Amino acid sequence: MSKNVIVIGGGIIGLSTAYYLEKDGFQVTVIDKSDFSSGASHVNAGYITPSHFVSLAAPGMINKGIKWMFNSASPFYVKPRLDADFLKWTWAFKRSSTVAKVEKAIPVIKDINIYSRDLYEEMKGSNDFNFHYERKGLLMCYKTDKVGEEEWKIGERGIKEGLGVKNLSAKEVEALEPKANLNIKGAVYYDSDAHMTPSDFIPEMIAYLKSKGVVFYANEEVKDIEISNNAISKVITNKQELNADEVVLAAGSWSPSITRKIGLKIPVQAGKGYRINVERATNITIPAILCEAKVAVTPMDGFTRFAGTMEVAGINHDINPVRVNAIANAAKSYYEGIEISEVEKAKADCGLRPCTPDGLPYIGKSSKCKNLTIATGHAMMGWSLGPATGKLVSEVIANKKTSLDLNPFHPDRTF
Repeated sequence: MSKNVIVIGGGIIGLSTAYYLEKDGFQVTVIDKSDFSSGASHVNAGYITPSHFVSLAAPGMINKGIKWMFNSASPFYVKPRLDADFLKWTWAFKRSSTVAKVEKAIPVIKDINIYSRDLYEEMKGSNDFNFHYERKGLLMCYKTDKVGEEEWKIGERGIKEGLGVKNLSAKEVEALEPKANLNIKGAVYYDSDAHMTPSDFIPEMIAYLKSKGVVFYANEEVKDIEISNNAISKVITNKQELNADEVVLAAGSWSPSITRKIGLKIPVQAGKGYRINVERATNITIPAILCEAKVAVTPMDGFTRFAGTMEVAGINHDINPVRVNAIANAAKSYYEGIEISEVEKAKADCGLRPCTPDGLPYIGKSSKCKNLTIATGHAMMGWSLGPATGKLVSEVIANKKTSLDLNPFHPDRTF
């Protein structure tokens, strides 16, 4: 008889995990505290990003964070607070922000992104799905020479890693995006990246999984976990008690509150990101990062999404209009003729991205619990790393040799 696996969390990580577990013959149940229609997986930029190989814990981010702390419209905002978990995470982030550690992580982050992109393309090439997927690369657009030099330095590092990267002038960008009216000095272009429309993919994936017998429990919050012989024996929600042979924790920013129930502390802080959808013609055809503003722009299926900011301020879904306006102002500044309306801004939404101190996700089993596999902490790369994480988790549970070395992602690693 095949093992029964409970997946806690119904975002891109949880759904991808359920997909590969089902393919490996497991009986799968997915639990989510929402109705599977909200959260970070629904408001992200939809990027698959081999270009994002430098971790969030890059040298200099602490100093930038301190400077931006006093500007509520800044791209990266950390709300200081007297919270033990936050203070420990901040200290671990500082310890991780060294040149040596970031350099060591570069090939790890690049490889898992490329592997995940290949898995998305494998899904797209099957007869099971019809979701929006395009591989048009990514433009890192800059307005100043200083930022252009910084981006090209990263681009040159990408070339060393085998990525296709070009430093383009404004005229060369215009040749790629002739109707977008970009007001920039130039852009660093990565041909490695792809993009999708999350609101297309997620319902399609859920429908597929249901057709394969995967069970879904919506609006169920995990209230407790029973442990017996160093293993989870029961998952208790607000509605029922469930038994499982294996449990996968893919609950994003809520994961630490669940691991605490078994005496395991995994440093994760919620990083809030915002998005604005523009459901009218923008003439934008290639995804772009507006570098100085740290805003992501994605031409999705039927609309253009403007997304950005990283706000580390605890778990909440409060919409800060100052930060929404910052995204709208960036769009207007970089794209001549684009004016995001008050109505569009009023419909802005946010999601909480789970951030680890070193910028690498947690993937694998902890020594604290033999039948728990953790899959969280993907920060801004959650969408990009969904399939790779799901595949790796399934390999762990099936006792197969994993497709990638999981040591850099170990949940018990120290900082």
